[in-house]
Amino acid sequence: MALSNTLFNISSFALCLLFLFGTTSGQLSATFYARTCPNFRIVITRAVNSAVSSEARMGASLLRLHFHDCFVNGCDASVLLDDTANFTGEKTAGPNNNSLRGFNVIDTIKTQLESLCPGVVSCADILSAAARDSVVALRGPSWNVVFGRRDSTTASQSAANSNLPSPGASLSGLISSFSNQGFTTNEMVALSGAHTIGQARCTVFRNRLYNENNINSSFATSLRPNCPSSGGDNNLSPLDASATSFDNRYYNDLINQRGLLHSDQELFNGGSTDAQVRTYSSNAATFSTDFANAMVKMGNLNPLTGSSGQVRTNCRRTN
Repeated sequence: MALSNTLFNISSFALCLLFLFGTTSGQLSATFYARTCPNFRIVITRAVNSAVSSEARMGASLLRLHFHDCFVNGCDASVLLDDTANFTGEKTAGPNNNSLRGFNVIDTIKTQLESLCPGVVSCADILSAAARDSVVALRGPSWNVVFGRRDSTTASQSAANSNLPSPGASLSGLISSFSNQGFTTNEMVALSGAHTIGQARCTVFRNRLYNENNINSSFATSLRPNCPSSGGDNNLSPLDASATSFDNRYYNDLINQRGLLHSDQELFNGGSTDAQVRTYSSNAATFSTDFANAMVKMGNLNPLTGSSGQVRTNCRRTN
Protein backbone atom coordinates (compact mmCIF):
# COMPACT_ATOMS: atom_id res chain seq x y z
CA MET A 1 0.00 0.00 0.00
CA ALA A 2 2.79 2.42 0.93
CA LEU A 3 4.57 1.65 -2.33
CA SER A 4 1.46 2.29 -4.42
CA ASN A 5 0.78 5.54 -2.60
CA THR A 6 4.37 6.66 -3.12
CA LEU A 7 4.17 5.89 -6.82
CA PHE A 8 0.86 7.70 -7.06
CA ASN A 9 2.23 10.78 -5.31
CA ILE A 10 5.32 10.86 -7.51
CA SER A 11 3.23 10.47 -10.66
CA SER A 12 0.74 13.08 -9.49
CA PHE A 13 3.60 15.54 -8.91
CA ALA A 14 4.96 14.77 -12.36
CA LEU A 15 1.52 15.36 -13.86
CA CYS A 16 1.32 18.74 -12.16
CA LEU A 17 4.65 19.69 -13.72
CA LEU A 18 3.38 18.58 -17.10
CA PHE A 19 0.34 20.80 -16.81
CA LEU A 20 2.55 23.72 -15.84
CA PHE A 21 5.14 23.30 -18.55
CA GLY A 22 3.32 21.15 -21.09
CA THR A 23 4.44 18.07 -22.96
CA THR A 24 3.49 16.54 -26.25
CA SER A 25 3.54 13.11 -27.82
CA GLY A 26 3.14 13.74 -31.51
CA GLN A 27 0.08 15.95 -31.48
CA LEU A 28 -1.03 14.74 -28.05
CA SER A 29 -0.49 17.03 -25.10
CA ALA A 30 -1.01 17.04 -21.35
CA THR A 31 -2.55 20.50 -21.69
CA PHE A 32 -4.77 19.82 -24.69
CA TYR A 33 -8.01 20.75 -22.88
CA ALA A 34 -6.53 23.43 -20.62
CA ARG A 35 -8.62 26.18 -22.20
CA THR A 36 -11.53 24.30 -23.78
CA CYS A 37 -12.48 22.05 -20.85
CA PRO A 38 -10.16 22.61 -17.88
CA ASN A 39 -12.18 20.49 -15.42
CA PHE A 40 -12.61 17.41 -17.60
CA ARG A 41 -10.23 15.29 -15.49
CA ILE A 42 -12.27 15.89 -12.35
CA VAL A 43 -15.40 14.62 -14.10
CA ILE A 44 -13.69 11.45 -15.30
CA THR A 45 -11.96 10.64 -12.03
CA ARG A 46 -15.11 11.12 -9.96
CA ALA A 47 -17.15 8.90 -12.24
CA VAL A 48 -14.52 6.15 -12.29
CA ASN A 49 -14.07 6.25 -8.51
CA SER A 50 -17.82 6.01 -8.05
CA ALA A 51 -18.11 3.06 -10.45
CA VAL A 52 -15.19 1.17 -8.92
CA SER A 53 -16.45 1.87 -5.40
CA SER A 54 -19.80 0.32 -6.37
CA GLU A 55 -18.16 -2.67 -8.08
CA ALA A 56 -14.41 -3.26 -7.85
CA ARG A 57 -14.49 -5.42 -10.99
CA MET A 58 -15.39 -2.33 -13.02
CA GLY A 59 -11.81 -1.11 -12.67
CA ALA A 60 -10.56 -4.09 -14.62
CA SER A 61 -13.37 -3.71 -17.14
CA LEU A 62 -12.48 -0.09 -17.93
CA LEU A 63 -8.79 -0.94 -18.23
CA ARG A 64 -9.68 -3.77 -20.61
CA LEU A 65 -11.86 -1.48 -22.72
CA HIS A 66 -8.86 0.78 -23.33
CA PHE A 67 -6.66 -2.19 -24.20
CA HIS A 68 -9.21 -3.73 -26.59
CA ASP A 69 -9.67 -0.35 -28.23
CA CYS A 70 -6.00 0.45 -28.78
CA PHE A 71 -4.95 -3.02 -29.94
CA VAL A 72 -7.29 -3.09 -32.94
CA ASN A 73 -6.77 0.07 -35.00
CA GLY A 74 -5.18 2.36 -32.45
CA CYS A 75 -6.68 4.33 -29.57
CA ASP A 76 -9.67 5.78 -31.43
CA ALA A 77 -12.74 4.64 -29.41
CA SER A 78 -13.80 2.35 -32.26
CA VAL A 79 -14.63 -0.33 -29.68
CA LEU A 80 -17.46 1.83 -28.33
CA LEU A 81 -19.47 1.95 -31.57
CA ASP A 82 -22.75 0.01 -31.51
CA ASP A 83 -23.73 -2.19 -34.43
CA THR A 84 -26.44 -0.82 -36.71
CA ALA A 85 -28.47 -2.24 -39.58
CA ASN A 86 -25.73 -1.17 -41.97
CA PHE A 87 -22.66 -1.47 -39.77
CA THR A 88 -20.98 -4.24 -37.77
CA GLY A 89 -18.42 -3.02 -35.29
CA GLU A 90 -16.03 -4.55 -32.77
CA LYS A 91 -18.40 -5.25 -29.89
CA THR A 92 -19.54 -8.55 -31.39
CA ALA A 93 -16.03 -9.76 -32.32
CA GLY A 94 -15.04 -13.03 -30.68
CA PRO A 95 -12.77 -11.53 -27.98
CA ASN A 96 -15.37 -8.87 -27.10
CA ASN A 97 -18.82 -10.41 -27.45
CA ASN A 98 -20.54 -10.94 -24.08
CA SER A 99 -17.22 -10.07 -22.49
CA LEU A 100 -16.45 -6.35 -22.69
CA ARG A 101 -18.27 -4.20 -20.16
CA GLY A 102 -18.15 -0.71 -18.68
CA PHE A 103 -19.82 1.00 -21.64
CA ASN A 104 -22.39 2.54 -19.30
CA VAL A 105 -19.64 4.19 -17.26
CA ILE A 106 -18.17 5.75 -20.39
CA ASP A 107 -21.69 6.90 -21.39
CA THR A 108 -22.12 8.57 -18.01
CA ILE A 109 -18.80 10.37 -18.29
CA LYS A 110 -19.56 11.49 -21.84
CA THR A 111 -22.98 12.83 -20.88
CA GLN A 112 -21.48 14.84 -18.03
CA LEU A 113 -18.71 16.23 -20.24
CA GLU A 114 -21.15 17.15 -22.99
CA SER A 115 -23.06 19.21 -20.44
CA LEU A 116 -19.86 20.85 -19.21
CA CYS A 117 -18.15 21.50 -22.56
CA PRO A 118 -20.13 20.24 -25.57
CA GLY A 119 -18.27 18.59 -28.42
CA VAL A 120 -14.83 18.99 -26.88
CA VAL A 121 -13.55 15.86 -25.08
CA SER A 122 -13.23 12.77 -27.28
CA CYS A 123 -14.38 9.30 -26.31
CA ALA A 124 -10.87 8.00 -27.01
CA ASP A 125 -9.42 10.41 -24.45
CA ILE A 126 -12.09 9.38 -21.94
CA LEU A 127 -11.06 5.73 -22.36
CA SER A 128 -7.39 6.57 -21.84
CA ALA A 129 -8.01 8.62 -18.70
CA ALA A 130 -10.54 6.13 -17.28
CA ALA A 131 -8.04 3.27 -17.64
CA ARG A 132 -5.45 5.15 -15.61
CA ASP A 133 -7.99 6.24 -12.98
CA SER A 134 -9.25 2.65 -12.65
CA VAL A 135 -5.80 1.32 -11.83
CA VAL A 136 -5.22 4.10 -9.31
CA ALA A 137 -8.63 3.42 -7.73
CA LEU A 138 -7.53 -0.17 -7.14
CA ARG A 139 -4.31 0.99 -5.45
CA GLY A 140 -2.10 0.58 -8.49
CA PRO A 141 0.42 2.95 -10.08
CA SER A 142 -0.42 6.12 -11.97
CA TRP A 143 1.04 7.36 -15.24
CA ASN A 144 0.94 10.53 -17.29
CA VAL A 145 -1.86 10.55 -19.85
CA VAL A 146 -1.64 12.97 -22.76
CA PHE A 147 -4.71 14.08 -24.71
CA GLY A 148 -5.91 15.16 -28.11
CA ARG A 149 -7.06 11.81 -29.54
CA ARG A 150 -10.04 11.96 -31.85
CA ASP A 151 -12.71 9.35 -32.43
CA SER A 152 -12.98 7.03 -35.39
CA THR A 153 -16.01 7.00 -37.66
CA THR A 154 -15.72 3.27 -38.30
CA ALA A 155 -14.62 0.01 -36.68
CA SER A 156 -13.37 -3.38 -37.82
CA GLN A 157 -14.72 -6.63 -36.45
CA SER A 158 -12.17 -8.59 -38.48
CA ALA A 159 -9.29 -6.55 -37.02
CA ALA A 160 -10.59 -7.19 -33.51
CA ASN A 161 -10.76 -10.90 -34.22
CA SER A 162 -7.23 -11.03 -35.60
CA ASN A 163 -5.34 -8.48 -33.48
CA LEU A 164 -6.48 -9.22 -29.93
CA PRO A 165 -4.55 -12.02 -28.21
CA SER A 166 -6.52 -15.11 -27.27
CA PRO A 167 -6.78 -16.50 -23.71
CA GLY A 168 -5.61 -19.75 -25.30
CA ALA A 169 -2.54 -18.20 -26.93
CA SER A 170 0.92 -19.75 -26.68
CA LEU A 171 3.92 -17.76 -25.49
CA SER A 172 5.13 -17.33 -29.07
CA GLY A 173 1.64 -16.21 -30.06
CA LEU A 174 1.58 -13.61 -27.29
CA ILE A 175 5.02 -12.32 -28.21
CA SER A 176 3.97 -12.04 -31.85
CA SER A 177 0.64 -10.35 -31.07
CA PHE A 178 2.26 -7.69 -28.91
CA SER A 179 5.21 -7.29 -31.28
CA ASN A 180 2.76 -6.49 -34.07
CA GLN A 181 1.70 -3.48 -31.99
CA GLY A 182 5.27 -2.40 -31.33
CA PHE A 183 5.70 -3.90 -27.86
CA THR A 184 8.75 -5.79 -26.65
CA THR A 185 8.46 -9.13 -24.91
CA ASN A 186 9.25 -7.43 -21.60
CA GLU A 187 6.43 -4.94 -22.17
CA MET A 188 4.09 -7.82 -23.00
CA VAL A 189 4.85 -9.50 -19.67
CA ALA A 190 4.34 -6.21 -17.83
CA LEU A 191 1.01 -5.48 -19.55
CA SER A 192 -0.17 -9.03 -18.85
CA GLY A 193 -0.01 -7.99 -15.20
CA ALA A 194 -3.31 -6.20 -15.83
CA HIS A 195 -4.72 -9.63 -14.97
CA THR A 196 -3.93 -8.89 -11.35
CA ILE A 197 -7.44 -7.42 -11.30
CA GLY A 198 -10.75 -8.64 -12.65
CA GLN A 199 -12.46 -11.92 -13.40
CA ALA A 200 -12.84 -14.29 -16.32
CA ARG A 201 -15.71 -16.41 -17.57
CA CYS A 202 -15.65 -20.18 -17.25
CA THR A 203 -15.82 -20.62 -21.00
CA VAL A 204 -12.33 -19.14 -21.47
CA PHE A 205 -10.54 -21.26 -18.85
CA ARG A 206 -12.56 -24.50 -18.80
CA ASN A 207 -10.12 -26.36 -21.04
CA ARG A 208 -7.26 -25.45 -18.72
CA LEU A 209 -9.07 -26.89 -15.70
CA TYR A 210 -9.81 -30.23 -17.29
CA ASN A 211 -7.12 -30.83 -19.91
CA GLU A 212 -3.86 -29.16 -18.86
CA ASN A 213 -1.13 -30.54 -16.63
CA ASN A 214 0.76 -27.38 -15.66
CA ILE A 215 -1.90 -26.34 -13.18
CA ASN A 216 -1.87 -26.67 -9.40
CA SER A 217 -4.15 -29.60 -8.64
CA SER A 218 -5.83 -28.07 -5.59
CA PHE A 219 -6.34 -24.84 -7.52
CA ALA A 220 -8.05 -26.71 -10.37
CA THR A 221 -10.16 -28.72 -7.93
CA SER A 222 -11.35 -25.56 -6.18
CA LEU A 223 -12.51 -24.02 -9.46
CA ARG A 224 -14.30 -26.97 -11.02
CA PRO A 225 -17.57 -26.73 -9.03
CA ASN A 226 -18.07 -23.20 -10.41
CA CYS A 227 -16.88 -24.19 -13.88
CA PRO A 228 -18.23 -27.66 -14.73
CA SER A 229 -17.09 -29.55 -17.81
CA SER A 230 -20.28 -28.40 -19.51
CA GLY A 231 -22.61 -25.52 -18.70
CA GLY A 232 -21.96 -22.47 -16.56
CA ASP A 233 -20.14 -20.68 -19.36
CA ASN A 234 -20.64 -17.25 -17.81
CA ASN A 235 -19.71 -18.19 -14.25
CA LEU A 236 -16.85 -16.00 -13.06
CA SER A 237 -13.56 -16.68 -11.29
CA PRO A 238 -10.92 -14.13 -10.23
CA LEU A 239 -7.86 -13.76 -12.44
CA ASP A 240 -5.60 -13.82 -9.40
CA ALA A 241 -5.91 -14.36 -5.67
CA SER A 242 -6.31 -10.61 -4.97
CA ALA A 243 -8.41 -9.59 -7.95
CA THR A 244 -9.73 -6.36 -6.44
CA SER A 245 -6.27 -4.98 -5.67
CA PHE A 246 -3.71 -3.96 -8.26
CA ASP A 247 -0.54 -5.65 -7.03
CA ASN A 248 2.03 -8.23 -8.15
CA ARG A 249 0.16 -11.28 -6.82
CA TYR A 250 -0.56 -12.37 -10.41
CA TYR A 251 3.10 -13.26 -10.93
CA ASN A 252 3.31 -15.20 -7.67
CA ASP A 253 0.29 -17.17 -8.79
CA LEU A 254 2.00 -18.03 -12.08
CA ILE A 255 5.06 -19.37 -10.25
CA ASN A 256 2.72 -21.59 -8.23
CA GLN A 257 0.94 -22.78 -11.41
CA ARG A 258 -2.21 -20.92 -10.45
CA GLY A 259 -2.60 -18.94 -13.65
CA LEU A 260 -6.29 -18.94 -14.52
CA LEU A 261 -5.94 -18.62 -18.29
CA HIS A 262 -3.76 -20.76 -20.53
CA SER A 263 -2.15 -17.58 -21.86
CA ASP A 264 -1.34 -16.46 -18.30
CA GLN A 265 0.49 -19.65 -17.40
CA GLU A 266 2.41 -19.54 -20.67
CA LEU A 267 4.40 -16.65 -19.16
CA PHE A 268 5.85 -19.07 -16.62
CA ASN A 269 6.16 -22.46 -18.23
CA GLY A 270 9.85 -23.08 -18.77
CA GLY A 271 10.16 -20.42 -21.45
CA SER A 272 11.99 -17.16 -22.10
CA THR A 273 9.77 -15.05 -19.83
CA ASP A 274 10.18 -17.09 -16.64
CA ALA A 275 12.93 -14.84 -15.29
CA GLN A 276 10.87 -11.69 -15.72
CA VAL A 277 7.91 -13.27 -13.96
CA ARG A 278 10.22 -14.13 -11.04
CA THR A 279 11.49 -10.54 -10.95
CA TYR A 280 7.97 -9.09 -10.82
CA SER A 281 6.86 -11.62 -8.22
CA SER A 282 9.54 -10.42 -5.82
CA ASN A 283 9.71 -6.74 -6.77
CA ALA A 284 6.39 -4.90 -6.85
CA ALA A 285 8.10 -1.57 -7.54
CA THR A 286 9.73 -2.84 -10.73
CA PHE A 287 6.42 -4.23 -11.96
CA SER A 288 4.57 -0.99 -11.18
CA THR A 289 7.15 1.11 -13.02
CA ASP A 290 7.27 -1.18 -16.05
CA PHE A 291 3.48 -1.45 -16.22
CA ALA A 292 3.01 2.32 -16.06
CA ASN A 293 5.61 2.91 -18.78
CA ALA A 294 4.00 0.30 -21.02
CA MET A 295 0.58 1.89 -20.49
CA VAL A 296 1.93 5.25 -21.65
CA LYS A 297 3.06 3.50 -24.82
CA MET A 298 -0.31 1.75 -25.11
CA GLY A 299 -2.18 5.04 -24.98
CA ASN A 300 -0.08 6.40 -27.84
CA LEU A 301 -0.86 3.62 -30.32
CA ASN A 302 -1.84 5.22 -33.64
CA PRO A 303 -4.20 7.92 -32.33
CA LEU A 304 -6.29 10.02 -34.67
CA THR A 305 -5.30 13.66 -34.22
CA GLY A 306 -5.72 17.04 -35.84
CA SER A 307 -8.51 16.97 -38.43
CA SER A 308 -8.72 13.16 -38.58
CA GLY A 309 -11.83 11.47 -37.21
CA GLN A 310 -14.25 13.46 -35.08
CA VAL A 311 -15.25 14.16 -31.48
CA ARG A 312 -18.37 12.05 -31.06
CA THR A 313 -21.14 13.59 -28.99
CA ASN A 314 -22.40 10.05 -28.26
CA CYS A 315 -19.65 7.45 -27.88
CA ARG A 316 -21.89 4.69 -29.26
CA ARG A 317 -22.44 6.26 -32.66
CA THR A 318 -20.86 8.66 -35.13
CA ASN A 319 -22.08 12.25 -35.33
